[in-house]
Amino acid sequence: MPLQVLTNLFIALLWTALQEDWSVLTFISGYFVGMLVLFLMRRFLPENFYLITFLNIIKLAAVFIQELFISGYMVIRHVIRPTLAIAPGTITLETDLETDIEVTLLSLLVTLTPGSVVINVSEDNKTLFVHVLDTSDSNEAILNSKVRFENSIKRVTRKCSN
Repeated sequence: MPLQVLTNLFIALLWTALQEDWSVLTFISGYFVGMLVLFLMRRFLPENFYLITFLNIIKLAAVFIQELFISGYMVIRHVIRPTLAIAPGTITLETDLETDIEVTLLSLLVTLTPGSVVINVSEDNKTLFVHVLDTSDSNEAILNSKVRFENSIKRVTRKCSN
């Protein structure tokens, strides 16, 4: 992805030099020409087109913010009850993510949502051990958020077929 951005900037500078007009508008039009060139050459690139990856990162952030509000609501619901009726415990989450970066990102996203903390990852990076605030209602919510996080992480880190 960084190589694509640098290539796009180089094409924009080349476009600006060939136009012999060093205005910002010419550079921006050259940048769009570079994006078009890279988009047309995307099947020959070893990784996803960088704007697709950027959009997938934004979608992952949106999924995280949505899960943050959902789990925050669940924690607030427990806190404002007159009696504290929670059953904290540890659950295991199986994951099909492959690389260390993917597993680390999933662990961080699960830990950053209120009410859950990843306390350990198995040696083969296939199982996460998560401490949750309430095991009675957290299993379904954690599993749903894990699936949504995994799908978004895969879209960001893996090359999809265009």
